Amino acid sequence: MKVAVTGASGFLGPLFVQRLMERGHTVHVLARNVERTLGKLPQGVGGSFFDAATPLSPEALGGAEAVVNLAGEPVAQRWTERARQRIHDSRVVGTRLLVEAMRAAGTVRHFVSASAIGYYGDRGAEPLTESSAPGDDFLARVCRDWETEAQQAATAGIRTVVTRIGVVVHPEGGALQQVLPLFRLGVGGRMGSGRQYMSWVDREDTLGLLLFALENPELKGPLNVTAPEPVTNADFARALGAVLHRPAVLPVPGFALKVAMGEMSEAVLGGQRVLPRRALEAGYRFQHPELTGALRAMLG
Repeated sequence: MKVAVTGASGFLGPLFVQRLMERGHTVHVLARNVERTLGKLPQGVGGSFFDAATPLSPEALGGAEAVVNLAGEPVAQRWTERARQRIHDSRVVGTRLLVEAMRAAGTVRHFVSASAIGYYGDRGAEPLTESSAPGDDFLARVCRDWETEAQQAATAGIRTVVTRIGVVVHPEGGALQQVLPLFRLGVGGRMGSGRQYMSWVDREDTLGLLLFALENPELKGPLNVTAPEPVTNADFARALGAVLHRPAVLPVPGFALKVAMGEMSEAVLGGQRVLPRRALEAGYRFQHPELTGALRAMLG
């Protein structure tokens, strides 16, 4: 089928587009800089302008039968008032405009929209599934508003899946890319107390679950995109150090993170123990369900 994709130039986007094409789908990207985005993608991909702030013409969807929404301002930055607004609007307003265009186009039957496990807030060791209540911090409120806009597509008869994506682990991006140089030098370790849970997921399983959500007609509503075995931050540090054959005993104090990162440090010092209940019940088979095996596969 023809699939329109936002966020195609990000960490997940190019590989996701490649996987779609490998499975026989046609891809049309929606991007602020169409030419630059297409330059990162395989031949045969089309594109239209979309900046998540301007109403989108239904014709820009190009007759797409499905839309996958991966766009959003990076969260990993100091949360100034302007940054908070960009983080919110790129997701909430952008999704609202996308859904309005989808409803007007009349061709879209499937909608997969990204969200994040930040939806649950800082919940300690409490096991969290798709039916758990949302949190009430900044990221939780953004995710809640984001999902509310995405679910408006369901009122138009469009099958809608909201993917609550965890901490995607891969050396080419995300949290692992940031800490890997320190661990390779032997100066890595836990952050803060280390007791906070880290609901990680391998990049290949992230792509796999996005495709699973897109192609499984029985799936609707929220879907946790996390590995079945979340770990504490301290356990993650120990596993990464062991795979790299480096010590992992130098903790980063919580106060240092607060000074360096400001309010965003809440996202690092807090945590969620998120379980992919619906994915497992629907029959998804994880390529890397366990952290050490996943790290060995990607780091050698």
